[in-house]
Amino acid sequence: MTRTRYLVDTHIAVFFMNGSNELEKGIREILDDRNNLVYVSTVSVQEMLHLQKINKLKSIWKKPEDILKSFETTNFQLLPVKKEHLATFAGLSSPREHHDPNDHMLISQAITERMCLVSSDKQFRNYSDKRFDLFFNHR
Repeated sequence: MTRTRYLVDTHIAVFFMNGSNELEKGIREILDDRNNLVYVSTVSVQEMLHLQKINKLKSIWKKPEDILKSFETTNFQLLPVKKEHLATFAGLSSPREHHDPNDHMLISQAITERMCLVSSDKQFRNYSDKRFDLFFNHR
């Protein structure tokens, strides 16, 4: 049986891990399904930790360490940045109005690993010519 692999962006990970109603039912079902391989980039984890440290993350977590502990209760696997991801990142062309290097890395990881990217970020739609599938969460 081939298992579908998904890479969730930072917002999706936060929404899911906090039990938010910001996730569509279909997206939640994908993330809950233990037959799927669901990844979160270490780039997203770093962003979550940073936002928590500067009190910009509305969540159930009281301190950054709580974020790391909460990964133990999810189906998420961590995806570290690899040399191959950096090579894709180096060659990735992006729209002029999209300047977020974290997003660019997530797109690069999805392309390199041939994963479906799950996001609520409308900017990701501007990469439809790239070699990855996007599951968009309409919130």
